[in-house]
Amino acid sequence: MTTYALIGAGPGLGLAAARRFGAAGHSVALVSRRSEHLDQLCAELDRDGISARGFTADVLDAASLAAALDAAAAASGPVEVLQYSPVPRADFMKPVLDTGGPDLNAPLAFSVTGPIAAVNAVLPGMRELGRGTLLFVNGSSAVRPNPGVAGTSIAFAAESAYAAMLHDALAPENIHAAQLIIPGAIDPASEHSSPDVLAERLYAMHSGRGGFRHYAEPLPA
Repeated sequence: MTTYALIGAGPGLGLAAARRFGAAGHSVALVSRRSEHLDQLCAELDRDGISARGFTADVLDAASLAAALDAAAAASGPVEVLQYSPVPRADFMKPVLDTGGPDLNAPLAFSVTGPIAAVNAVLPGMRELGRGTLLFVNGSSAVRPNPGVAGTSIAFAAESAYAAMLHDALAPENIHAAQLIIPGAIDPASEHSSPDVLAERLYAMHSGRGGFRHYAEPLPA
């Protein structure tokens, strides 16, 4: 059995995606900062008959993130699917003219250093398996810079560049990197951006192994 590892586990999209990948036969590893939060999510998945374990780590602490993923692989099997989709902090979203150099330290750690640490932790296992999927989930500022949220616009653009380079560099090794852009809010009532619909989309990106960038719905005009 291989593992689906979710960085940024939460009760919305994260839980829905964990259910979808767990239903497909993967062990589920949930990574978040709060152990009590993880316990609740694992209990919900257990009620659905899905094997899930929680691992605490802070995406701003690359060493803790790598350690959590190493522990997940040791406990539940090699990571075949990694989803990087933590929710940015509110203080990343200052207007561009109010954003100084130090304001970018945490967003870049969140969106660049964190993903690099996570990918480097799971790549050896994927190479041993001979397959793998790296899924990156971002908002629209990753592809359309928004001067009202400079930190995420800059950091998401850097994350997008990193993920796109992975897509090209790892394709010969049967490791697929892909990005899902969610332009608006995740809403249970949405036709295109409900947690369940997005989870199905992420699973299709893993199983279909198409192009790099996918959109939950078109960007607003």
